[in-house]
Amino acid sequence: MKGTVKTACFVISGLLLAALLVSLPLFPSEALPADSPVSQKKNVAIVIDDFGNNMAGTAEIIELPFHLTIAVMPFQRTTKRDAEWAHHAGHDVFVHIPMEPISKNVKGLGKGAITTDLTDEEIRQRVNAAIDDVPHAVGVNNHMGSKATADRRVMRAVLQVCRDRGIAFLDSKTNRLSIAGEVAKELGVPYAENQLFLDNKNSSRYIQNQFERIYKHLSNKDSCVAIGHVGRPGKKTAAVLKKTLPELNKKANLVGVTQLFKLKNSPLPIIN
Repeated sequence: MKGTVKTACFVISGLLLAALLVSLPLFPSEALPADSPVSQKKNVAIVIDDFGNNMAGTAEIIELPFHLTIAVMPFQRTTKRDAEWAHHAGHDVFVHIPMEPISKNVKGLGKGAITTDLTDEEIRQRVNAAIDDVPHAVGVNNHMGSKATADRRVMRAVLQVCRDRGIAFLDSKTNRLSIAGEVAKELGVPYAENQLFLDNKNSSRYIQNQFERIYKHLSNKDSCVAIGHVGRPGKKTAAVLKKTLPELNKKANLVGVTQLFKLKNSPLPIIN
């Protein structure tokens, strides 16, 4: 009789323990430290190009309450206003330097464009002048530039200035054959590249669908850089951003491009 009672107690105890174990989470995330990789969100940098000419969407985008990177073209009528405005709104400011495309029409590039017929010294002078013209600039990215970014000599001259001025370079990736990343690594320049354009088509549905591509990219990557524009698609881009960024901000950290380097424990040099 005693043996039967002991056996029953043992069985009941085992069942209770099993039930307790089942009720416990396998991965008690609430016990993880705040800086645990498991608890960290992915990082998304939204870059908006073509500021500097008071183009459509300028105010709506700068006034969004999320950290963006605002790329301002130098030597334009609202260059300084837009750069100051973006800086005081808490955004990163980049210099959006016109660079030569593969197409032969370079007339529309504007003042200070980087073309492949320039000498190294002329390129360096133009990049320095462009940086000087955009207040609070912490980086450079290319406007067009499918030809220039594939030219090693040209990019070496451009990136030498970035190195000397202590600022980053973002390759807009208008040419898959761009060698900007290779040269930036050789020179030790903080570098990032665009993963997708948000508004190549002037369609709200298209822009919205591009955010699905961002989520897909983040499924196996830690970060994503995406570029949109003021101007022709500016109002639609601004409206989609206003609608979409609150939800994206719940799933990922919205950061400036320069923060991606800091998150990788490779801080930017001090800007002189």
